[in-house]
Amino acid sequence: MDVRSFTVGPVAENCYIARLDGAERGLIVDPGDEPERIIEAVETLGISVEAILLTHCHFDHVGAVAPVARATGAPVHCPEIEVPVLADIMSYVPWPGFGPFESYDADHTVGGGEHLSLAGLEIDVLFTPGHSPGHVTYAIPDRGALFSGDVLFKGSVGRTDLPGGDWGTLLESIRELVDGYPEETVVYPGHMGVTTLGAERASNPFLAELAR
Repeated sequence: MDVRSFTVGPVAENCYIARLDGAERGLIVDPGDEPERIIEAVETLGISVEAILLTHCHFDHVGAVAPVARATGAPVHCPEIEVPVLADIMSYVPWPGFGPFESYDADHTVGGGEHLSLAGLEIDVLFTPGHSPGHVTYAIPDRGALFSGDVLFKGSVGRTDLPGGDWGTLLESIRELVDGYPEETVVYPGHMGVTTLGAERASNPFLAELAR
């Protein structure tokens, strides 16, 4: 699988373009900002975007959804619980100075438990709340990949001090990931660098509680 990472916006969010090696179809995960840069990358790769997948609807992950969806014609898959946030983004920006962002009405909703066949990729949707109420993770088991949004980072985990956050819930979501997939599974997080489940199990200080 060919995964391109683009760190965008003032909060340094990771947007991903993923496709099978050499494929003409692909996916975008969490277009958070800098829509022109994301659209240019799609055009440079010469691919059609089959879907835009959102892990959650914090503004730094969805700020570029509307213009990217419009430019690519791709339908947007949004966590069901957070559809109202995507539909009124600026009302949910917790700090001044960010935006303005254009809202968007989701084309499809996901809540966990779905299986998506998109761009030749077989994707399991996992309900992984704790950082946000409706957060989902997109797993591609046969490619050894997880798009974890803001659940699990390299050496860290998602914050739980925003509305709807809860540490115990987040920990259980992380447990589902580390217990449910091989250690060599590559984690593509919403911030910071790419890692693996094994590396995080071995060295992430926030995961020590899982071993107790």
